Amino acid sequence: QPVRHSPTRWLVCASFLGFVASVQSITRGELFPFGPSARDQLLEAGNDLTRRLQLDKPVLFYDGTFDSIFINTNGFVATAEPTGESTYLGNMPPKFGMIAALQGDLDTSDGVGKVFFRQDSSPDVLFRAAQYINGAFPEDDEVNPTNAVVITWVDVATHEPPSRGDGIDKKRNTFQLVIASLETASYAIVLYARDGMQFSSTPIQGRSAVMHTGFSKGLVQGFLFSSPGPYYRTSTDDEASIRALAEETNSGHRGIWVYEIGTSPYFTNVAPGEVTDLPSEATPQAPTERDDEETDARRTVYTNGQKAQDPPYETEGAQIEVHQIQYQPLHPDNPEVLVVDDTDINVDVFSYKLGTCANNRNKCSQFADCKDHSSGYCCNCRPGFYGNGIQCVAEGKPQRMNGKVYGKVYVGDSASPVEFTSNDLHSYVVVNDGRSYVAISDIPNTIGPSLLPLSALGGVIGWAFALEQPGFRNGFSIIGGEFTRQAEVTFLPGNEKLTIRQEFKGIDEHDHLVVSTTLEGQVPEVPLGSTVKIGPYSEVYQYSNNLITSSSTRVYEVSLPDGSTATRTYQWRQTITFQSCQHGESLRDMKPTQMLSVDQVFIIFVFLFWSAHTSFLEWQPEENPCFTGRHGCDTNAVCRPGEGNQFTCECAAGFNGDGRTCYDIDECRENPQICGSHAICNNQPGTFRCECEDGYQFGNDGQTCVEVYRPVDACEEGTHNCDIPERAQCSYTGGSAYICSCLPGFIGDGRVCQDIDECQPGRCHQDAVCYNTQGSFTCQCRPGYNGDGFSCFPGTFFERTKTRCQNHRDSIQGATVSGPRGPRPPLGQFVPTCDENGGYKPTQCHGSTGYCWCVDRNGQEIHGTRIGPGSGPMCIEHGGVSPPVGPTTRPDVNPLPQGTHLLFAQSGRIDHIPLEGYDMKKDGAKAVLHLPEKVIIGVAYDCVEKMVYWTEITSPSISKASIQGGEPTAVIRSDLDSPEGIAIDHLGRTMFWTDSVRDHIEVASLDGSQRRVIIDSDLVNPRAIITDPPNGNLYWADWNRDAPKIETSYMDGSNRRVLVKDDLGLPNGLTYDSQSSLLCWADAGTHKMECTHPGQGDRRMVMEGLQYPFGITSFGKNIYYTDWRRDAVVAVDRHSGKESDEFQPQKRTKIYGIATAYAQCPSGQNYCAVNNGGCIHLCLATPNGRSCKCPSNAVAVGCVERDSGY
Repeated sequence: QPVRHSPTRWLVCASFLGFVASVQSITRGELFPFGPSARDQLLEAGNDLTRRLQLDKPVLFYDGTFDSIFINTNGFVATAEPTGESTYLGNMPPKFGMIAALQGDLDTSDGVGKVFFRQDSSPDVLFRAAQYINGAFPEDDEVNPTNAVVITWVDVATHEPPSRGDGIDKKRNTFQLVIASLETASYAIVLYARDGMQFSSTPIQGRSAVMHTGFSKGLVQGFLFSSPGPYYRTSTDDEASIRALAEETNSGHRGIWVYEIGTSPYFTNVAPGEVTDLPSEATPQAPTERDDEETDARRTVYTNGQKAQDPPYETEGAQIEVHQIQYQPLHPDNPEVLVVDDTDINVDVFSYKLGTCANNRNKCSQFADCKDHSSGYCCNCRPGFYGNGIQCVAEGKPQRMNGKVYGKVYVGDSASPVEFTSNDLHSYVVVNDGRSYVAISDIPNTIGPSLLPLSALGGVIGWAFALEQPGFRNGFSIIGGEFTRQAEVTFLPGNEKLTIRQEFKGIDEHDHLVVSTTLEGQVPEVPLGSTVKIGPYSEVYQYSNNLITSSSTRVYEVSLPDGSTATRTYQWRQTITFQSCQHGESLRDMKPTQMLSVDQVFIIFVFLFWSAHTSFLEWQPEENPCFTGRHGCDTNAVCRPGEGNQFTCECAAGFNGDGRTCYDIDECRENPQICGSHAICNNQPGTFRCECEDGYQFGNDGQTCVEVYRPVDACEEGTHNCDIPERAQCSYTGGSAYICSCLPGFIGDGRVCQDIDECQPGRCHQDAVCYNTQGSFTCQCRPGYNGDGFSCFPGTFFERTKTRCQNHRDSIQGATVSGPRGPRPPLGQFVPTCDENGGYKPTQCHGSTGYCWCVDRNGQEIHGTRIGPGSGPMCIEHGGVSPPVGPTTRPDVNPLPQGTHLLFAQSGRIDHIPLEGYDMKKDGAKAVLHLPEKVIIGVAYDCVEKMVYWTEITSPSISKASIQGGEPTAVIRSDLDSPEGIAIDHLGRTMFWTDSVRDHIEVASLDGSQRRVIIDSDLVNPRAIITDPPNGNLYWADWNRDAPKIETSYMDGSNRRVLVKDDLGLPNGLTYDSQSSLLCWADAGTHKMECTHPGQGDRRMVMEGLQYPFGITSFGKNIYYTDWRRDAVVAVDRHSGKESDEFQPQKRTKIYGIATAYAQCPSGQNYCAVNNGGCIHLCLATPNGRSCKCPSNAVAVGCVERDSGY
């Protein structure tokens, strides 16, 4: 529920104090943004912990280039996996490359200290980094980094053995390292906050060791042995050198140090910044004893291991003269709620730099003038506008603010916080009468009442746009719209603490002020149904160089639902940091101290909504209506005070009227040429904006539209110099650039291409001859063999793959003994009989005993059907033609016809595409199964029982269904989190699957029994999995972005090894072709399709330029893959490396797994194919045999496993 605050009046009185400017050290608030609001990652809490960060762009360090770095608790970044801390603490330099920001034995395990890190290429971070670098090397060419890594160690403490009372007075350090890089160089920017440096040494092995800062290359490999590389240390063994880090500089900014740490292609040594002098300082007034006491009292302290924020500044009457002004609260007759539309915001942050107006005029607001000074330039808003010159707004014009609220806040003693996840924040300010409205959306009841006392959460808006009396300036007039505000709130008597951090990012293209707010901490609970009344309070604003501070103590009364009341207080201290122009005179006229006095605030719990009336005033016997807001001017007008109570209303710039009523001026209509040639004028309230026509863009002056350089596509126009289209391809790369590349089957630089002789061993079948052709090759079976050259069979006709029954029969008949009538099966051996289609006949009889019995389609005896000699049982035909008993699939789903098909999964269904030869018969594509509300990932096919198996992740399970008809049947429903890849061993009658949450590979019988985990270590994101049943091998891919790999093992999980680990990105799909023994994969990271012979270690690329492949399967010479971007099944000829066809289903959604449904099972046998390999439970094939394994519930099924099985 939101909160409403009735409008209040905010008064500011001037106090004329002696003010001495000084060059201050940076504070924590002036570090680069960090923490949750900056979208940082967080290093795990503890001691000597490391996290590897894969970089989008490499870092140059000394003469090396590094694509990843390692962030450590102990205040450093490494270029290789660091060894244990015992190897380098007190024993520097280390054996590995190290950037030591402030290295020592540090600890974050108490939950207070934290290490944040991120990669950042945002314009504001890169611009600020460039300022520090260019300022530190003023004689060098200007550099503009393209990427940065920001690492912040916050409130880290020394690592000490835990003791009673540990953490009460623990000292803590806060510092930051920014590694800014461009293509040819990297720089380290190290920031030490004066309020964040509390210790300079750490205990190491019973002694105290001074912390280290510097850059070590680590061990350097020589011809025969390794030796320590260069170590550029920036501190000494004297603790004073550590304390000086926050007081001195090499960049011209106290506490900020800049170093060039790596260059390419040549590097000599680390180069420090060259500006060690600080700007001139006025002689500070000598502090009194009382001053020292107050300084100590304001330092951060820690209680019971928790951070306690600084107590507020206390103001003595002798220092600040307070003029008490009593104000009655303003009650608007018609209060209104203003709804402000949300917008997406992108803002470039500006800060001043040395230069002249000639080079920087376009950095000023369009409503400002640029003025040169001896030390630089400044921007000043023109009459009728106010701001800091970089951003100017029209006087009297209402202002809007949009933003988001993030963070976690604990209410009372609750163990879990209320989370703010991008809640909308909107504000509207009627500037000419000081009314401001602030609202936050979607606040739950659990915290809404408890935020009632925090009316000042939106108070900065009132301060920024308060009414001005001559001689006084509101916040926006002084600092513009780009600043950081951090407030620390301590509630009494419970000592709950809340931190409010707001990043104001300036005025966006819609004239809205942009803000990001983060709340972290705890607030006392206010029960639902309570009301809150805030008593009078005063707030002192103290202005100095780029810093504004204020503090106050506030009293509020809570009226509880039972009628009782309670009086509470909280202490409020805030800091506002900003960048101002130091060259002009505007800041010299600023009052060093002003007081904000609030008389009364009334709050009603309706929704989280604050309303306030703000002004900067000094006491007058009679108040001019311009300063009270009771003037009646239009909301788009400025109130001009006259003598006494006299005033006039004047429409704001961009408006016409008498001041009481103002109308927007359409500048575009009144002056059609206002934007110049080739420009479009867009009118907006109070102003206008110019946009260039298509084909034009703003020139260097930011105002004139100039023609965009029109590139020439030489590939399309035929003006390139690539080889002829039959041998080469021209690819347009933007601008007027293009590249030439030889087509598959040719080699060269693209401008001259020569034919490749593709007839290498293994290209064709072993019983075929390879013939090279221009850009390709052909395969032809040898005499006596038939086939397509990639598969050859002896005889006149293709040999039909044997069925399970035929293999069973032939394996027994093959084991013959000699007799008087020739070879015969061993005496007493049962030989099964097969029908004309190779299936088991329903009735089987023993040739020696005469007994007969019925069998199912798998040849298994049906219990109770065995009959003695002389008669036969009545067995039911099971020729595999009739569908299973039970309901069929939906009417719009057809059973699979004869032939080979592709099966692929979409959300909620499995479809098939018939194959004619290797071509997709797209007009015959239909749905096999409808599975609404399911997200199917993996698909596999059992060629023996004609069953399709699939994994789905909505309600994690593995299911199956007959492709001839019948309802889906769940096979496994329990102990699954995210089953993805699935593969079938049709010979051993087992299935294998990956689980990307449990990070393991599991096997089970096809009915879901006999489950066993075979791989459960060193997996991060396993997905694709494939079997090679005749050879007993298993293959899988792990798309772990930090270390992707393709692995193999035997089917029992033994002999595990990595096949491919280099040059992989996101290996999503795997397929294995038994005819060619090729393992192929599709990679959505490298956008390539590649193949390898697992036993040979070779590797070749089939095709590149894939968009986002997911699943992959193969049949003959073709590879078929699914693509998420194209929503298609794509066919690729793996020999020519070219796409041959594409099928896009009518339902255009992501396509996941794909499998080949063979008309007949592939040829081959393994040791588990007959009688389960003699195993009682799991039979898992290996290349030279099989392993008999127990399922995971071995005890329950009475299975005991030995080294050789069981």
